[in-house]
Amino acid sequence: MNQPDRNAPLDLPPDTFRALGHQLVDDLADFLASLPGRSVTTGETPAEVRAAVGDLALPHEGTDPAVLLAEVTRLVIDHSTLNGHPDFLAFITSSAAPIGALGDLLASTVNPNLGGWPLAPVATEIERQTVRWIAEFLGYPSPHGLLVSGGNMANLVAFWAARRAKAPWNIRTSGAAAGPRLMVYVSKETHTWIQKAADLSGMGTEAIRWIPTDGRQRMIPSALDEAILRDRADGLHPLLVVGTAGTVSTGAVDPLAEIGALCRRHDLWFHVDGAYGAPAAALPEWADEFRGLAEADSIAIDPHKWFYTPLQAGCVLVKDMAHLRDAFSYHPPYYPEKDEAVDAALMYHEYGPENSRGFRALKVWLGFRQVGRDGFVTMIRDDIAMARRLFDRVTDHPEFEGVTQDLSIATFRYVPPDVDASDPATREYLNTLNARILDRLQESGTAYLSNAVIDEVYLLRACVVNFRTSAGRIDVLPEKIAEVGREVHQGLRHIGH
Repeated sequence: MNQPDRNAPLDLPPDTFRALGHQLVDDLADFLASLPGRSVTTGETPAEVRAAVGDLALPHEGTDPAVLLAEVTRLVIDHSTLNGHPDFLAFITSSAAPIGALGDLLASTVNPNLGGWPLAPVATEIERQTVRWIAEFLGYPSPHGLLVSGGNMANLVAFWAARRAKAPWNIRTSGAAAGPRLMVYVSKETHTWIQKAADLSGMGTEAIRWIPTDGRQRMIPSALDEAILRDRADGLHPLLVVGTAGTVSTGAVDPLAEIGALCRRHDLWFHVDGAYGAPAAALPEWADEFRGLAEADSIAIDPHKWFYTPLQAGCVLVKDMAHLRDAFSYHPPYYPEKDEAVDAALMYHEYGPENSRGFRALKVWLGFRQVGRDGFVTMIRDDIAMARRLFDRVTDHPEFEGVTQDLSIATFRYVPPDVDASDPATREYLNTLNARILDRLQESGTAYLSNAVIDEVYLLRACVVNFRTSAGRIDVLPEKIAEVGREVHQGLRHIGH
């Protein structure tokens, strides 16, 4: 008996897919061309954006895909904060390489599952090559690791590997409570992933020792040494030290070589959170700052930061791939038998928390193929130069106080001519003033900055990981901010703040 053809409403005939794809690419090319003239953000409220999406009930019937794609293209473009805009200088989210966007389309269409080599032969080989290229770019001697969703996950994977490797008992079977308390050491500027890691690992956030920093916001090695010795004397078990290569607030790079030497002396795992700053290690003029990076047991890095890859793309590198297998491998009977013809290191589900894994590596790989090592070095160097240029401009401006400049981050604050910044009594007012300035800037879409707080001083913060940011844009930015500052200051004075 003949069976009727299957009704598959999600499928698209090749001609329809081609027509829709061509139209979408045309619309996106127009969008990219229009970026410099757009506002960075619309400044809409959550209620306004929700209204634009519409309070739709779950549809029972479908919509013509041409109508649907046209509608959602306008919706996403017109109601988004545009991190590819040349004046987006806020969080460490880069302008995304167009070739990476096209790579995502290719990866999603073929849809390989990088859990294991048989499901994704060429994609797996591209990921392995991509990881090797990232390691080589950083000057890291080990080509081992894997792609993950972002910095949090890259750091978590390294944390779990360290916990398995350095706990003096089998923590996977007996748990964190089976021995003395495990301790981890980080600077007070470390990203909040460390709290999530200690929490999710069953160690608790009280297992974190927050080491003080110097005047450049870098970990103080002598204070680290004292904390380790004190904990050992108290019967605790030091496990892991995290050095940061590019802090979120100011771009500070911890003294990695000194921290690494301490870790070797104390037999601790040395991890570097280089999610933002590690690519600067490829610049010869920054070699001294990153001395010691190659000694790390593991490194976290985000290609969707300073390799300008579309979200999401994180990477964890390890000295020894066996540490990842020891931390994550399980092999239930419903997995296929291992094939000796396939290198075990290519079965990525054995080396991380994910079984099903998307083809994140393709967009990173395409970026390397398009511009090469030298292209990335040039763009990273330019970003650093843009941040220095901005710092110089605000320092020279009579209404600003420049505070820090490291890597591609500059921090500063607006100080009106009639306010004495040296008077401690004005700190609260200047903090309020600069917070209001930032709100006004972000709402207006004129420029998109973020903030940092150093020693209880609220600062405006600009981070340049944006290949569209130009010197001309940087040069006019201080006066744009000053105009907003004058308006906000006048308003606060009027209401008697």
